[in-house]
Formats: sequence, C-alpha cells, structure tokens
Amino acid sequence: MHLRLGLDATISSKRCRERDLVIGMIAERLIHPCSKLATTRMWHTTTLAEELDVGDADEDDLYGAMDWLVKRQDLIEKKLSERHLSDGALVLYDVSSSYYEGRHCELAQFGHNRDRKKGTLSIVYGVLTDYDGGPVGVEVYSGDTGDPSTLMDQVDKLRERFGLKRVVMVGDRGLLTQTQIDKLKENPGLGFITALRSHSIRALVENGSLQMSLFDEKNLCEISSPDYPGERLVACYNPLMAEERRRKRLDLIEATERELLKIKREVLRRRATPLNKVEIAKKVGKVINRHKVEKHFNLSIEDGTFEFGRDEEAIRREAMLDGVYVIRTSEPAERLPAEDVVRRYKGLARVERAFICLKSVDILIRPIFHRDPDRVRAHIFICMLAYYVEWRMRSALAPILFEDEELERAWKKRDPVLPAKPSDSVKFKKASHLTDDGLPVQSFKTLLAELATQCKNRCRIKTDPTASTFNQITTPTPIQKKTFELLEL
Repeated sequence: MHLRLGLDATISSKRCRERDLVIGMIAERLIHPCSKLATTRMWHTTTLAEELDVGDADEDDLYGAMDWLVKRQDLIEKKLSERHLSDGALVLYDVSSSYYEGRHCELAQFGHNRDRKKGTLSIVYGVLTDYDGGPVGVEVYSGDTGDPSTLMDQVDKLRERFGLKRVVMVGDRGLLTQTQIDKLKENPGLGFITALRSHSIRALVENGSLQMSLFDEKNLCEISSPDYPGERLVACYNPLMAEERRRKRLDLIEATERELLKIKREVLRRRATPLNKVEIAKKVGKVINRHKVEKHFNLSIEDGTFEFGRDEEAIRREAMLDGVYVIRTSEPAERLPAEDVVRRYKGLARVERAFICLKSVDILIRPIFHRDPDRVRAHIFICMLAYYVEWRMRSALAPILFEDEELERAWKKRDPVLPAKPSDSVKFKKASHLTDDGLPVQSFKTLLAELATQCKNRCRIKTDPTASTFNQITTPTPIQKKTFELLEL
C-alpha cells in the first residue's frame, strides 16, 4: 500500500535503511501498535521484516531512524501539502493531548488532560488536515500549552513552509478565539470559519440581531451584527439538538437535586453538633461542580441551615437557545454560500475522527514513554503517517467496510443543519452484514485480521531433498481478493 501511495518516496526519494525502518514502524503501527522494542519482535510474526530487509534491526536502530525522520519532517510535510493543499484551500485544524508515562521529558507538563488520567503529565499536539480529513502536518507542544496559542504556528507553516498565499482556517470556537481572529485579520489572504460561544449568541439575542422567529420557516438564516464588522454570521436551529439539550439539562438538574436533598437532610439531623457554613458549602460545592449546574439553582447556606431551589428564570433563559448555534466567517457569500459555511464548519468532525483513530481505536499514540523531546515528536509524526495510510485505505476500501460511500456525494443536497441520514446502501450493509457482492462487511480491524491469514510458505519438493526451496503465496480468499482489487495491488 505504501508504494501506491508513494509514501516511501515522500519520506525519502532514495531508498536507505532509515527509510525502510520508518516504513516498517508505520506499517507495524497499523498492524500491532506497540513499543519500539516490541516492534522489532512483532514484525517477525509477519513477512514485514523480511520484505523490508530489516530483520536484524534492534530498538537502537529504530531510535536512530526516528532521529533521522524528525529532521526530515518539514520536507515530508511540504510534500504532503503539495499533494493535498492548494491556494484558497480550506484547512482543518484541531488540538488534542495524550498522557505521558514518566516525568523525564521537558514536553510533559501538567495541563488540560483530555484522557481524564488524573495526576498524569500530558503532551499537546495539533493536527493539520485538508478538508477531506487527510493529515498533512502535526506539531507537538508542551502539555501546559493552551489550544489557541498554537494557531499562529500553523498559519506560519501554511504560508512560509508550504508557500500558500490564501488559506481558510476552519477551527472550533475554543481554538479560534477573538484574539486569534484579530491576528488572522492582520494577514491578507487568511480567512476563517468558526463558531460563537453561547454567551456571544445570547448577546446577539439581547441586542435584537438574532430573533427566534427567523427560524419559523427555515432552520438556517444569515444575520449581521455591528459587533462583528466585515464578517458573516450564519445562525442555525437544530430541533434534535434542542431536545437532547433539554433532556440532558433536566437529567443533570434532577441528579443534583437528589444529592442536595441528602445534604439538606444531613444538616437537619445534625442538631447536637450542627454543621457550620463552611462545612456545608464544601459539601454543596462538590455536588454542584460535579454536574456544572450551579447557575440553575438558588442556594442559601448558613450555620446549621441549608436551603435550595431551582432558578426557573435562569433555566428558561438558557432553554431559549437550545439547538441554536451561530457560525462566523470572513468568507464572502459569492465564494461560500450560507449553507456551505455550515457544511464546512461541520467538516471538523473529520479531524475528530483522526484523533479517535490516533488515540484509542487503531494506532494508539498513547501512552508515550520517550524521554527525548525529538523522540516524542518522531513518535507522534510516525503515528500521523500511519493514520495517513489508514485514511487512504479506508477511502479505497469503503465498499467492504461499514462506511457510507454515498455520504460525501450527497453532502450538497442534504440539509446542512440536520444530522446526515444514512444512505440505503449503508443501511443494507448494516442490516445484512453483506456487501453488494455477497461478501461479509468488515471493520478496519477485522479486515486487517482477515488479510493476516494469507501466508507465504517456504516449500521444497519432498521427493528431491537436494532441490532448492521456493516461496508460495496461499490463494487469496474472496475478501482478500476484493481488498487487493480495491487497493489496486
């Protein structure tokens, strides 16, 4: 697969041992994601080490290849950008983090831990993709780096290293803050698509720029506001999202009320040694912070007494905006109609899919053990390149995977606000577990396991002990044959 992608030539135009070791690490990351020491052992369970002629490599050889790779990262990313990006392209960018095992790497710091591993250090990394979700670059930061502060590094990469004069950055509202947008506006040729935070949407309602009656006939409308000069605002209303938010809010409020009622009963019981105000506040704080619904309650805490009740007005005001979101962009209508603005922003789900594959499903970027910062960068870059291979494979193999092949073709026709409806073909695949050819539909992992059953046997004619040995590949199964056809192998 790497030959058809040209990934080997992208890494280095000339074959060398370092390139073969890197290709081996990328392939092994897809087959058996593991440590570098385990990699040198696991690739002997397949023909990978033999095919690449790296059977004699040990973990020190892999570390040397990683040191070689990280020095070539800029060149490799530039080649990927030339293949997938062009002037005026929409570029998706998002940031994530992974926990670090140990405490001896300067990149590992306490910060926002997305893995919910309490007390562990983290390493932050930002992934840059084309609009289809194909990764073209990754940057690694210390674990205490805030997401917005990474944005301008990506802008510099796109403009200076990739040579793109006009780019439209698509990022979520936590990344493209007002401060970062102001910096983007200082650079001609840089556009953006992002979303407003809830307090900004509420301000639009209060100043009359956004009225709920605008959604009476259509779930999408374009508005303007003097608070966002030179920008377009596309307001959307999703009734399914509205219902889900109402349900979730009610569930959290009721769960909090049950816990607060227990505290109230405890306060009433403690007559001999009443709880003081501080003790009660600590108990209440733990409950309130657990579900983040303090704004929906009126609390009264005094020595020996505790009362609470719902703040119905606060609940009503928040419920008014259930299902409403607003996309902001610098792109003019003639270049990007309102419907397409929404579609482009929702394309960020492709980057989220990349993080899911990188972190927990297939490639397992975590845990990270390397002490040297450049080794950490090389490890994450190898994982990104492995995802690049997987992304291309998933696209080619969609007919035999649980993938909706028609989703992308229908994106211009479907409602940009409502969730995409599955096509008839994917419904058939999921109901019958069969493709149109009658083959069993696979997940990516089960397909790799199926491919692993094909063997290369070393043979010798039994009646002639002096004859030379020869290799014989087992006949591919129907699903293996179909896979090779789709991958054009």
